[in-house]
Amino acid sequence: MTPEEPAECVLGVDSGGSGLRAALHVRQGLRRPEPVRSAKPVRTGPRGIDAGHFTEQLLPMARGLLEQAGGGRIAAVAVGAAGMATLGDDLRAALPAALGRTLGVRSTALAADAVTAYAGALGDRPGAVVAAGTGMIAIGTDLTAWRRADGWGHLLGDCGGGAWIGRAGLEAAMRAHDGRRGGSRALLARAEAVFGPPAGLPGQLYPRADRPAVLASFAPDVAECAADDPVADGILRAAARHIAESAAAVCPAADACEVAFTGGLFHLGEPLLAPLRAELADQLPHARPVPAAGDPLDGALRIAADIAGGRLRLPLDPRMLSVHDTGDHEVHDTDDHEQGDS
Repeated sequence: MTPEEPAECVLGVDSGGSGLRAALHVRQGLRRPEPVRSAKPVRTGPRGIDAGHFTEQLLPMARGLLEQAGGGRIAAVAVGAAGMATLGDDLRAALPAALGRTLGVRSTALAADAVTAYAGALGDRPGAVVAAGTGMIAIGTDLTAWRRADGWGHLLGDCGGGAWIGRAGLEAAMRAHDGRRGGSRALLARAEAVFGPPAGLPGQLYPRADRPAVLASFAPDVAECAADDPVADGILRAAARHIAESAAAVCPAADACEVAFTGGLFHLGEPLLAPLRAELADQLPHARPVPAAGDPLDGALRIAADIAGGRLRLPLDPRMLSVHDTGDHEVHDTDDHEQGDS
């Protein structure tokens, strides 16, 4: 690199229900800025994840990170986004060119958030990863193809995830409120403390665009009740069973399969982890649980560095992980809102 050439960096992006996170990996000689976060999640519209809204949020974040680093050029970007596999058509069509045009990015990887979770947890080793927070998805690979289980959203699946646990806990609360079997007075008390009178709960939940996140916010209350409340304990045992089933569905066929767990759901601790260990021993006796090396944002950074260095080993897939070569572009300092829909 000559003194006139800007130092090359790579950008990792994690997009989920709570917004965008972005981090910059820089070469020696530049300051390494702290990751940044957006204030709101990217919109989903008729064409899926809104590429314009995504770009509006990401460009100022990327430019701010470069400024904090003291300059440089972003050679490659890797984006891990919730819903990429089924809702990513608009992003695949528009985002790589937008990043090439505005930031001079040469290569962009677009991945399901499960893939970046995998890369963060296991790198490019074969195995299986369960990523669970508001939702839940399991993904596995033998480095020739991807296998996935669940991750179908809170209406069709995400079984065992935070929204699933929270919804089950609130259902048990409403059963207690009505006097039906299967209710929990302990969870009813928690629900009243968090949301107010039970009769008002539907009005607080159903109109919300962030309904899965609101449901998931009640999962810690379920975990805190589990030690003394058999209904709450049963919910977490059922969640552990679902999580282990998904892990078993994606584990590569082998004598030993590394399995890692990543995501905020596992911060619920022993009320979930103890039954999960038991379910894994029953359903996946050949599995070898290993700690996750990093999170999905770490995985996005790793994929970006790998495509910049021409050493990506994870399998490409049109829906799960695609790499787009945007070529060399002259950078245009366009208005950040150029790509957006009002």
